[in-house]
Amino acid sequence: MKNKIRIAILGGGPSGLFMFKRFVDANSTDYAIDIFERKNNLGAGMPYSLEGANDEHITNVSGNEIPELVTSIAEWIKTVHPDTLRHFHIDPHDFNDYKVLPRLLFGQYLTSQFNLLKQKAAKAGIATHIHFNSPVTDIIDHPQRGKVAVEIAGQERFEYDHVIVCTGHNWPVHHEGKVSGYFDSPYPPSKLAFHVNHPVAIKGSSLTAIDAIRTLTRYNGSFRRNDEGLLSYHVADDSSGFKLVMHSRNGMLPAVRFHLEDSHLGKETVLSKEEVDKQREANDGFLSLDYVFEKNFKDHLIDKEPEFYARIKDMKMEAFVELMMDLRERLDPFQLLRAEYAEAEKSIKRKESVYWKEMLGVLSFAMNYPAKYFSAEDMQRLQKVLMPLISIVIAFAPQSSVEQLLALHAAGVLEMVSVGDDSHIEVNPEGGIVYHYTDENGASHADAYQTFVDAVGQPHLSFQELPYEGLLAGKTVSPARLLFQDPLQGEKALENGDEHVERDQKGNYYLKVSGISINDHFQALDEYNALNERIYVMAVPYIGGFNPDYSGLDFCEAASATIIKSILQTTVYSRVAGRL
Repeated sequence: MKNKIRIAILGGGPSGLFMFKRFVDANSTDYAIDIFERKNNLGAGMPYSLEGANDEHITNVSGNEIPELVTSIAEWIKTVHPDTLRHFHIDPHDFNDYKVLPRLLFGQYLTSQFNLLKQKAAKAGIATHIHFNSPVTDIIDHPQRGKVAVEIAGQERFEYDHVIVCTGHNWPVHHEGKVSGYFDSPYPPSKLAFHVNHPVAIKGSSLTAIDAIRTLTRYNGSFRRNDEGLLSYHVADDSSGFKLVMHSRNGMLPAVRFHLEDSHLGKETVLSKEEVDKQREANDGFLSLDYVFEKNFKDHLIDKEPEFYARIKDMKMEAFVELMMDLRERLDPFQLLRAEYAEAEKSIKRKESVYWKEMLGVLSFAMNYPAKYFSAEDMQRLQKVLMPLISIVIAFAPQSSVEQLLALHAAGVLEMVSVGDDSHIEVNPEGGIVYHYTDENGASHADAYQTFVDAVGQPHLSFQELPYEGLLAGKTVSPARLLFQDPLQGEKALENGDEHVERDQKGNYYLKVSGISINDHFQALDEYNALNERIYVMAVPYIGGFNPDYSGLDFCEAASATIIKSILQTTVYSRVAGRL
């Protein structure tokens, strides 16, 4: 019997689910697959389990926007126990794939899909072993033997031919548990399920901030809907001093979910390897951000929104972003939110997209994978100019969340403060924080809060924060960085004290970005830029430098497709070479 190729999938959340599906779909008995999961169930991961959600939290995608698994959500809903449906207020006869779901219910769906894949794997003769309650504490590469060791809970070690890191979200703890009233993240949300009788500071205004708001408001008052369907919020008697103050660098709220013409955001629009190579050859080895902006955004508007295209066709990226942000900056964020809510309602009712916003989602998806070929200058432009707009527009805040935000603001419970880039937080060892910032009129503020929640979203973690000492000590991985196309720009940035810029021994200037270096196949790269054909990394917190925008399940589907293709090719080469 031929030798089996041993595969380890580290993490059994959504990333691990899509990766496992790729092996099942490959329908090959060449592989023996071990899946290591820190918890005692598969599929849900952090966002769709009690680690990341309570009953009040909902998805920001509908069933039709979810990449294909085994069964659709509409089919699966029919199999769910009536008690569960009643708990989540779901009517199976009134459900369709265009509706969002409670996140915990969606987690149950993902778990069911993992179980169906396990059944398919067993039927196909694909050897699979699930390791529950098995936290991965280290990964050690053994290049001489062509094996990778995986350490579990600091004790057991297993060896594999290929390891795929799918460990998902990571929320570092800095002050939580040491400083009273300080929360490094809103997760798990159960820790925010308390009464509070004073203002609460929330850092950020993203979907993560909305998660914190939904929990805190649930435990300090109630929402009611009148006969006309208008939602209002009423503070509980024992929380009369309760108030939420969002602190945002740009003072903006996320945009609202609307109807997507392409529910999968143009996956076919990702630039081909041939096109990327051609552009790099003509541009000193770099892929131009301006080219991607023209190709994956503006060109798509020519037929779909000709009037909008005519307005922006001659604009460079900076001018376009300035135009879009200027409107948002001039309007009160809640006034704009109400207008966008009405626009989104019309879009959904008519099943007509707000096309320029949809195309920004397409652009974000399309530029994510070749971003490693941007120059340092273009990456700086992407980070400082384009990503702030994209992060707002494609957040796709669900309608029910928007209704709650508007009701809270109308009740005087929720306000937004624009704090700018120079704001900072002073931690009070006795409890709480002081928020230091300068307002739009140039006045300095130092506002004290007893309770503070950092809700800026999943941070892009640094190379040093990779939790696998074996990869760091063995120099199996290397910090992600991008070369300056113009050395003078790099030299100037370094002289100006930019801590993200470095100069190597050859006089080249680089921009240090977050996480580790990976290639197009998500294989780890060492300090000499040599790929490691044994180790694949699709754990999003650790590859954010080369993948600046990762879009949830869409990312899981696309990355897993790339990885399985690479592993299948490696298997063919190994068999031809007689190594297997």
